[in-house]
Amino acid sequence: MTATSPVPPYPEARGLLKGKTVVITAAAGTGIGFSAALRAAEEGATLLISDFHERRLGESADRIAEKVGQRPATFVCDVTSEENVQGLRDAALKELGHVDVLINNAGLGGEVPVVDMTDDQWSRVLDVTLTSLFRMTRAFLPHMYERRSGVMVNNASVLGWRAQKGQAHYAAAKAGVMAFTRCSAVEAAEYGVRINAVAPSLAMHPFLAKVTTEEALAELVKREAFGRPAEVWEVANVMMFLASDLSSYLTGEIISCSSQRA
Repeated sequence: MTATSPVPPYPEARGLLKGKTVVITAAAGTGIGFSAALRAAEEGATLLISDFHERRLGESADRIAEKVGQRPATFVCDVTSEENVQGLRDAALKELGHVDVLINNAGLGGEVPVVDMTDDQWSRVLDVTLTSLFRMTRAFLPHMYERRSGVMVNNASVLGWRAQKGQAHYAAAKAGVMAFTRCSAVEAAEYGVRINAVAPSLAMHPFLAKVTTEEALAELVKREAFGRPAEVWEVANVMMFLASDLSSYLTGEIISCSSQRA
């Protein structure tokens, strides 16, 4: 039995993104996206956050304002819609003037065996998780190319490397995120733009607890060497590093944020 390691203290702000403008997708609610938005604001960034859920998006912006004293701009965006994605890009340029950092956090999971999986289930997960990343990257890269500066941080998963029952569609999508990150990074490098990804294993938040059984969560926790899931802000910390100038020589890399046993 692995002993549970204590959760470390919440990090103090270090000004990692001071003066930077940041756009984050799927930033409403309680998950990694919201935590990334809050950490970016704490690190000094000027934000535009987006999500499909308008009410939760507004509530998330209010929570950030309570924490840091400045409310981020918001834009309701369905990342499966090319029109919405272009609208998000245009709104970001209008609100922020330019975009230094884009954090692509949108993703959709679910558990279903391959033999029971429908075409719609397969296509929906790949559209939200992988194809949306392509749409967002295609929309924002020309602006970054023109400025010869910019950073993109994508949210992958250790399932892009490792196997888990019932997750074939999600794992395939996340493996695609990794491959897309590497290939797009090579293209962007000549324009001074960096593209990397973080690959979490298990990050606990209320929504995950709602859609996953206690038994399944307990089994996943057993795989973690620290004997506990990550806090969402621990994943967001890695995103902040990748978004900041501290990672200036990293591109096309997938950083695992996991204590999961191989």
